[in-house]
Amino acid sequence: MITLKRTTSDNVHFGNLVIQLDAYLKILDGDDHAFYAQFNKTSLLKNAVICFDDDIAVGIGAYKEFEPKVAEIKRMYTPPEYRGKGIAKAILTELEVWAREESYTTSILETGYLQVDAIGLYQKLGYTVIENFGQYKGMENSVCMKKLLK
Repeated sequence: MITLKRTTSDNVHFGNLVIQLDAYLKILDGDDHAFYAQFNKTSLLKNAVICFDDDIAVGIGAYKEFEPKVAEIKRMYTPPEYRGKGIAKAILTELEVWAREESYTTSILETGYLQVDAIGLYQKLGYTVIENFGQYKGMENSVCMKKLLK
């Protein structure tokens, strides 16, 4: 049975999947990994969601405030063997609901241009490509996206 749990990035299940995510990103990011890694610290994420299949953690995501009223989606990950089952969609939807509950009106995110499946999911869920924001300005490997939360 699939369940979602709101938690923080200190949760051990969240941390275990972050280790897998970082290993995956190190391969995708190549020489740029150190640059991106500095912006993906999880110790400060108070809004994290874990998806469980029975008692197995099968996906994560989080958000943090980018600026007032703007939530930045962070650390979205589903292990390869669990992809294509709606897990990332469920996590992202829950993060958006939580962000709206906390009065955020906009959601933004950054992903890599090689993460074609992730980009497709975000577009399917209403995100549009925007000019790279913040630390991602000028980074050719980055794709930044935005969605208005209704």
